[in-house]
Amino acid sequence: MKILITGANGQLGKALRKVFEGSPLGSSVIYASHADLDIANGEQLSRLIEDEGVTHIVNCAAFTDVDRAEDNKADCTAVNNDALKKLAIAADNHGVKIIHISTDFVFDGQTHCAYSESAKANPVSHYGASKRAGETALLALAPESIIIRTSWLYNLDSENNFPAKIISKAHSENKLSVVDDQIGSPTNAFDLARAILKILSTPQWFPGIYHYCNSGLCSRYDFAKAILRLAGLNDRVELIPVSSDNFAAGSGAMRPPFSALNTSKIRLTYGVETPHWVDSLDHAIKTWQH
Repeated sequence: MKILITGANGQLGKALRKVFEGSPLGSSVIYASHADLDIANGEQLSRLIEDEGVTHIVNCAAFTDVDRAEDNKADCTAVNNDALKKLAIAADNHGVKIIHISTDFVFDGQTHCAYSESAKANPVSHYGASKRAGETALLALAPESIIIRTSWLYNLDSENNFPAKIISKAHSENKLSVVDDQIGSPTNAFDLARAILKILSTPQWFPGIYHYCNSGLCSRYDFAKAILRLAGLNDRVELIPVSSDNFAAGSGAMRPPFSALNTSKIRLTYGVETPHWVDSLDHAIKTWQH
């Protein structure tokens, strides 16, 4: 087995590096950032696959700035859909299996039940639409692929995520406004990385769409409260709950108000664990602080 991880400098890519380096598969992984590999370049992809004997690809490369995607639709589509098509074609031509990371933003959030993999997709932002288009293209071009949708992903080794931003702002601001009407499940990137390792370590391969997130639900406001409490910063800043309408007016993309994901399929199929989001957040903050 030879594994290529694209988007290796992102939140999940960094977590995968740490998780894989401590595993028996650690010596069988190639880590590629955008500077190392342009997944939109089919010829470059094919050469790498052939030269390195790649058998599996974990695609973490993505345009993930939800608000910026509204003003840069072509750039967003180029990464999340067009480049993914090139990756799918190159992989399928060489018999390479793909694990591709997608998002809860493929749903509109107009429900109160956790979304199953078979629930109808109806994205409300260009980011979500581009990711859904990528899913559809991937399954058409490389039907043996696995797609993992996740939600509210974070890794405190990176700066561009919700917990890192809350902690940073707590050191520089007296008041923070956080929406209290968006409900979902935070996901520790290291938990998702361990789930991916489990899949790749399993002899059988079951293609299709799966959902993975930490267990339990919370609002963004509750998430922020927990971050401040666990980081020992709750006395430094006043947290103010606000509605999405008031907070996000004119700020860019719409968000699904409810984006909980049902993870029973991936747990039953691959035996992966989905720790409670508070426990995973606590562990992440303690590890980051030390």
